[in-house]
Amino acid sequence: MTDQIISPEGYNKLKEELENLSTVKRREIAERIEAAKELGDLSENAEYADAKEAQAFNEGRIGEIFNLLKNLKVVESKGSGAVGMGSKITVVSDGRERQFEIVSFNEADPLVGKISNESPIGEAFLNRQAGEKVKVVTPKGEVEYKILKIE
Repeated sequence: MTDQIISPEGYNKLKEELENLSTVKRREIAERIEAAKELGDLSENAEYADAKEAQAFNEGRIGEIFNLLKNLKVVESKGSGAVGMGSKITVVSDGRERQFEIVSFNEADPLVGKISNESPIGEAFLNRQAGEKVKVVTPKGEVEYKILKIE
């Protein structure tokens, strides 16, 4: 697996999730398992089966985040005038202005304008300057954006 880049905020968000899953969630699930064991026959105990399934999912997510954190490279916004991680950009396309923020994969939320640096549109904007035109191939066809402002 090659290194993926992530913003400091995204990295901290993953570390907080890992901490919560490793402590709070693990303890809650262990308590559920113990309570379910007290109900008797484990072979026909839905509460026990559900708790064990939750435990397996939780442990899987802990392992996933742990491995992810080992392969991430934390990068700060450059502030160089070019679009980079953490940049907030204003663009125009078809006469309509939109704002985007370039974020890491785990912070992406296109509905609020947070686009991943790994997405086609995010990749197209990276290292570009205000005033440049960028063409992006989308499922609806090619879209041209003009970068108006970079913050």
